[in-house]
Amino acid sequence: MSETTGPEAEPGSASETGPDSASEAAPGGAADVPRAKGAVSAPGPDGRPRKVSRRFPLFTRDTARPEGGGRAAAGDAPAPARQWPLLSVVSLVGLGLLLTAFDVFRVGTLLIGLALIGGAVLRWALPDVGMLAVRSRFTDMVTYGVLGVAIALLAMMAQPSPWLVIPFLDDTLHYTI
Repeated sequence: MSETTGPEAEPGSASETGPDSASEAAPGGAADVPRAKGAVSAPGPDGRPRKVSRRFPLFTRDTARPEGGGRAAAGDAPAPARQWPLLSVVSLVGLGLLLTAFDVFRVGTLLIGLALIGGAVLRWALPDVGMLAVRSRFTDMVTYGVLGVAIALLAMMAQPSPWLVIPFLDDTLHYTI
């Protein structure tokens, strides 16, 4: 039988009551070292504390639903009604792509940018947005907002005859080419 020391040691085991217990009581001996009992989490189903590990599990069993990832309508409503925030953003993006395909480039891409900005606003304003929630609320808002603003600005600055002229960007473009 081997002696156990450290977190696995139990009261009354050979490590505490061994033959050198007198030497442990001496100053500078092993008695000065505190013994850890191990990491303990909340009680288990039987009411006794459980030992846990701080390591990540080897296999992920499930994932957490994103914040605000619940249904946007009641559970008995049909699927399109429950996912109206996502459907509104996707339909506006689809309309923008259709306009772009019919050679109304500036209006189509501006509509795509505005749809993404609208998705960011919906993600901020509504508590439950269904499948529009992909990551945390903050990350979704920043992602949708930055992409929407970038697409809208690029649509307004597109040549010929841009609606928005930013002089230093024009100089930067001419310098790089």
